[in-house]
Amino acid sequence: MTTTVDPPTVPPVDLHREPPTAPPRPSRAASDPGGSPSRAAPARRSRPVEIPAVRVTGTILTLLGVLLLAFVVHLTLVSQLRYERAQQTAYADFRKDLAEGIAPVGQTDLDGELLRPGTSIAVLRIPVLGTRQVVSEGTTGAVLQNGPGHRRDTVLPGQPGTSVVLGRHAGYGGPFAGLSLLTAGDEIVVVTGQGEHRYRVSGLRRPGDPLPPRLADGAGRLTLATADGRPYLPDNVLYVDADLVSSAQPSPQRRFGAQSLSTAEQAMAGDPGAWVPLVLWGQALLIAAYAVSWAWARWGGWQAWVSGMPLLTVLGLTVADQAVRLLPNLY
Repeated sequence: MTTTVDPPTVPPVDLHREPPTAPPRPSRAASDPGGSPSRAAPARRSRPVEIPAVRVTGTILTLLGVLLLAFVVHLTLVSQLRYERAQQTAYADFRKDLAEGIAPVGQTDLDGELLRPGTSIAVLRIPVLGTRQVVSEGTTGAVLQNGPGHRRDTVLPGQPGTSVVLGRHAGYGGPFAGLSLLTAGDEIVVVTGQGEHRYRVSGLRRPGDPLPPRLADGAGRLTLATADGRPYLPDNVLYVDADLVSSAQPSPQRRFGAQSLSTAEQAMAGDPGAWVPLVLWGQALLIAAYAVSWAWARWGGWQAWVSGMPLLTVLGLTVADQAVRLLPNLY
């Protein structure tokens, strides 16, 4: 006997009927017997949107700050250290040249070529001031960073004629800072490849004052020049004239005259040759400053300064060194 099972009946679906809604979830206030209100979930903090203009402004301000700081540090500290080191090295080298008899005695070297700017040509001593400086060939701002410089279109000290030596008043050791203290009769001693030469100060003068009398045949004169006025803010040029009182030494044939002297070698002139390195080093500093700003945003302030400050300092001092060359060479 076979039993037949009827299939389950499915109620018809009403397509126009709204789906059942879930019962409302009881709030914490309703379930909390104490009736304390529920706390809203804390909102997620969104990262501030970085504005490119802010980064650019920060980079510019950082660059200007580094430049200003480097310029002040360079003039007041680094330039003095550089001058002392350059003088020590030049003095040792010049003593060796004197001992070997190869110190320059004219405008050319042993090969007959014009002396390169920066070549040591003499040692200048002013006993009353207690100073001793090595004098180099040339008077551009770059040469005068290492000490006094001999104007290339004049004779060497100790020879017949007028020898002109320029030196800075304040920056890079300020080797000629005390020239205004000299008086008539003070002694100046210069040592060159031709021996020791002695001068006696005849007077001080400034632009507009009467020039010293014309030299007699075979006589020699030494003229020292520097800036006159407040340090780094001079308003004039100071000249010290001294007559040669020791025997004049022979002067070799001269190949370099006043017409060949560049504008940058004149008193109170800047050095236009500093523009190219200044622009190149300035670009390097700008890139470094932007890199530090990028590191600041990615790593954090402390990490960025620790890694980037040494680089910015070196580049800033280099840029400041080139910028000083644009200033008058007697500052």
